[in-house]
Amino acid sequence: MTDEWHGWQVAAATALYGDGGFYRSPEGPAGHFRTSVHASPLFASAVARLLVETAHGLGTGSVDLVDVGAGRGELLTGVLAALPAAGGDGLAVRAYAVELAGRPPGLDPRIEWCAEPPPRTYGLLFANEWLDNVPTEVAETDPDGVDRYVLVRAQDGTERLGEPVTGADAEWLRRWWPSAGPGGRAEIGRPRDEAWARAVSTVAGGLAVAVDYAHVLDARPPFGSLTGFRAGREVRPVPDGSCDLTSHVALDACAAAGSFAGAPPELLSQREALHRLGVSGGRPPLALASADPAGYVRALASAGEAAELTARGGLGDFGWLMQRRG
Repeated sequence: MTDEWHGWQVAAATALYGDGGFYRSPEGPAGHFRTSVHASPLFASAVARLLVETAHGLGTGSVDLVDVGAGRGELLTGVLAALPAAGGDGLAVRAYAVELAGRPPGLDPRIEWCAEPPPRTYGLLFANEWLDNVPTEVAETDPDGVDRYVLVRAQDGTERLGEPVTGADAEWLRRWWPSAGPGGRAEIGRPRDEAWARAVSTVAGGLAVAVDYAHVLDARPPFGSLTGFRAGREVRPVPDGSCDLTSHVALDACAAAGSFAGAPPELLSQREALHRLGVSGGRPPLALASADPAGYVRALASAGEAAELTARGGLGDFGWLMQRRG
């Protein structure tokens, strides 16, 4: 498809998940960018505490932990290791890694590798930086005020405007991302809403969490947020399989699509969510430096990692969408 023009949804899906696509490469996402999971084991420890809280809320000692968009299983590996310290010693956990790439060698045998979430999750479904990689169409408003699909050529990322946006996509734009005027762009998040609703529908009881860079209706980026990443650097988005293709998520639209009856969704920042789970960037007391110098150094390093996970203008600005059931 190198010389052909396609909408961004098809082009990105092929570039990311097709044969030889970016997410099927041996190094996986960690070879190109760092998520909260890679930034510090404190993130996995916080998810472990959330899993324990979920089990207590359900009144059970046996729960599912489903990681959607699991990469190479880093989060699940970290959570399983952190459970004893999080109060989960003795908690029976059925761990599922949901990922299209093949199972990595040497992964903890307790983790089941699958292409789709199990049909009935009783516990915690966690999707960290998954929805931003669910491909979407991109729309741009032309000089006459008409929203049109943006077409792209895979070989070099050249774009042009296509047909007017109609049907369900047009309805989504009207409700969730009204045009900022000629030249304005938007990622049509309907496929993400649908993907999240399908994932949430598998939760029979417990909690579903989506974590991503996000925006809400009154603060949409007027020119969209589609970009690329390669080897730790932001690059021009070209759908040729050589780079990640990502855009921020309209989490409020996802929340509406995946709502449980009687259980209103909660949207908060990662900073707020991790503070609730005991992760803060506060420095240890200086008295510890003389009483336990080695302990002080460890505590100081942990505080630095916590500060990175919760920093404003960085990882702390991620959105957390939390939806409970039962």
